[in-house]
Amino acid sequence: MGMIRSVIGAPSPEPPPPPGRTLAVRRATAAGRAAAAVAALACVVALGAVGAAGGAAASAAGTAPLSPLSVAGRGAAVPFTEIEAEAAATNGTVIGPDRTYTSLPSEASGRSAVRLDAPGQYVEFTLTQPANAVDLRYSVPDNAAGTGLSTPMEISSGGTRLKDVTFTSKYGWFYGSYPFQNQPGDKPHHFYDETRTLLGTTLPAGAKVRVTLPSTTATPWAVVDLADFERVPDPVARPAGSLSVTDYGADASGAADSTSAFQQAVDAGRAQGKEVYIPTGTFRLTDHVVVDQVTLAGAGPWYSVLTGRSSTDRTRAAGIYGKYVTGGGYKGQIRPYESGGPSRNVTLKDFALIGEITERVDEDQVNGIGGALSNSTVDDVWLQHTKVGAWMDGPMDDFHIKNSRILDQMADGVNFHWGVTHSSVENTLLRNTGDDGLAMWSDTVTDAGNTFRNNTVVAPVLANNIALYGGKDNAVTDNVVADTVTNGGGLHVGNRFDGVNPGSGTDVQGTITLARNTTIRAGNADLGWPFPIGAVWFDSRNSTMDKATVNVTDTDILDSSYAAIHFVSGTTKGVTFNNVNIDGTGTFALQFNDPAQLSMAGVTAKNLGFSEPVYSCLGGNLALTQGPGNSGWNGKLPATYCGEWPKPNYDHGGTTPPPSSPPPTGPSSPPPSSPPADPNLAKGRPVTETSHTQVYDAAKAVDGDAGSYWESANNAFPQSITVDLGAVRSVGRLVLKLPPATAWGARTETLSVLGSADNSGYGQLLASRGCAFDPASGNQVTLTLPGNTATRYLRLTVTANTGWPAAQIGELEAYAP
Repeated sequence: MGMIRSVIGAPSPEPPPPPGRTLAVRRATAAGRAAAAVAALACVVALGAVGAAGGAAASAAGTAPLSPLSVAGRGAAVPFTEIEAEAAATNGTVIGPDRTYTSLPSEASGRSAVRLDAPGQYVEFTLTQPANAVDLRYSVPDNAAGTGLSTPMEISSGGTRLKDVTFTSKYGWFYGSYPFQNQPGDKPHHFYDETRTLLGTTLPAGAKVRVTLPSTTATPWAVVDLADFERVPDPVARPAGSLSVTDYGADASGAADSTSAFQQAVDAGRAQGKEVYIPTGTFRLTDHVVVDQVTLAGAGPWYSVLTGRSSTDRTRAAGIYGKYVTGGGYKGQIRPYESGGPSRNVTLKDFALIGEITERVDEDQVNGIGGALSNSTVDDVWLQHTKVGAWMDGPMDDFHIKNSRILDQMADGVNFHWGVTHSSVENTLLRNTGDDGLAMWSDTVTDAGNTFRNNTVVAPVLANNIALYGGKDNAVTDNVVADTVTNGGGLHVGNRFDGVNPGSGTDVQGTITLARNTTIRAGNADLGWPFPIGAVWFDSRNSTMDKATVNVTDTDILDSSYAAIHFVSGTTKGVTFNNVNIDGTGTFALQFNDPAQLSMAGVTAKNLGFSEPVYSCLGGNLALTQGPGNSGWNGKLPATYCGEWPKPNYDHGGTTPPPSSPPPTGPSSPPPSSPPADPNLAKGRPVTETSHTQVYDAAKAVDGDAGSYWESANNAFPQSITVDLGAVRSVGRLVLKLPPATAWGARTETLSVLGSADNSGYGQLLASRGCAFDPASGNQVTLTLPGNTATRYLRLTVTANTGWPAAQIGELEAYAP
């Protein structure tokens, strides 16, 4: 596919930081590791077995995790009601939760979906609002040639067939590392697509809508991720006094090429000062339509549809473009009639542009909207299946996208590429972009004074949900971002990529505002780095970031895939965090790979996935100024963790990991291996404690990882931890561990062991004794219990510790005699 990197906002994986900044990685290998509930905010998907055969009874799959559309006051106000498939009734199989790149659930909204493997399997949604239309997000497998498979799907309600729709993999399934290929191979990704239909009737609230795989002749399986149900209003009538594209010969059936007719219509609209109307229909365009000083308006995005691509020149396709500034455009690739821009006073509204782009070639200008458009507005436009939804090449000023949907792009959703000023994207949904969802890229000409506000950005397959690459006085406010797939985070500010440097004045400058945003399940692994990327992250690889004040305020960072906040590559200064809520991480609250100078006040953290909240090997190169109100991460400072990279933990000491998801293609997963010959009876069992400090709760002592640990309240001996083995068991020995010798020094803890069959009366199994944990012997102690010891509840009571004034247990293991 693409042979060069940089026309799209996020390139191939970047080289790692300088030597000395990286650590060995221990990546997660269990495909089924899942996002646990964010406290009081999200529910874990129920993963009870459901029927696999077509005739099996339906079962409620469960409640979906926190939706990016459910955060009050933030994100886009959408005209539909979204229902996740895993929260609907189904006789298929729930897959996920799973965040492992190249797995089907990793790209699903909420990281779970429903797989249909047999004729007659279905997902059945119950409407909560009346609806006459639905948009379905789905996946079906690719074929051996990489050109895609298609299969009909039936939509019915109450036993009545309403519509058939087609699920196709034509617009998905890329392979390998950047630049991606359509030829099947390693690292398959970009699995999902969306299809929409008017149902032909308005169904009431409470109606059940079933999506069924009627046959496996065309495809062996189909995955349903979600359904957006909508009550679409009647078409917008032609405005009085307007021109219509059909007046100039445009063909509403889509049979004929309407490019020339559209161009004639918008040119006449400009000359006569009249609005140009697109009636109900599908219009085929094979090249750009260039607009200037005109309004191009349709009957609504469900009625007026533009599509098409040249059959002889793959670099030409349907698109609405402003005129470039003379000599502008990406690498000068403009057509003569497009020069002389920017276009001005353009309004584009109430239509859809659903393209036919199936690959990513970065040189090709096959975007939905492009060029330079000053003093212009895009309102209620649906963009799908183009390379980039809107790729804007300035200089241009006062351009605004609002109330729109940008779905299933080969690359970015919107990119303010260069010289875009005082412009915005607001109240817009972006989902399944092949690169950054929203980006400002100051490539040799500064982007300044722009705002991304009240948008919802879900599942960018590569790179970030929202990114600022250089630029001055830009703002990202009141957005919700979720489910970053790989090579990026939720919110990003960086001095990085071509053309971003101090010499051209395009580096990060002025005041950068990140305010009132919510990230959900954001951040992920970067394929070019031996460590992952945080949900909110900063990168100064091109030059030191020291010319701006970056304010991160009133922000919720929820259920992050790895760290919540991350600094990497070069030196970043002048970042201030105020009133930031971190709730749930796969690893750390804060991750510092490279020097940083920042301040934090009111930054709270809980439900962290790793025992140590802060990663840093920087020593004095980390300048962190603390104000009031911090909690959950700062208790260990100035000491920080600098060790082997931990695998992400989304359980937070509470839940049992769900089963692994089926692979995207091929046969079902092999059966699980036989259990170990000497099982640890305490691993993953329910556990209680007399107290714990910060995030070091008792569940960390039975999670199978000695690097995490339980720590009681300080200076409050005696302290106890009690494990429920689930039934009365014969126990012959206990193995007690502290974190590895590279992290913890020697100490002696004085403790006793008690047991009970009913959690009521406890008897002494081992009298109080001093247990010496020595790094030379792996920081572990083995205790042998009296013969024929039978107990259900095991209790350790600690009365002293020479290394710290609290009880500390990294792992409590129990084994049969």
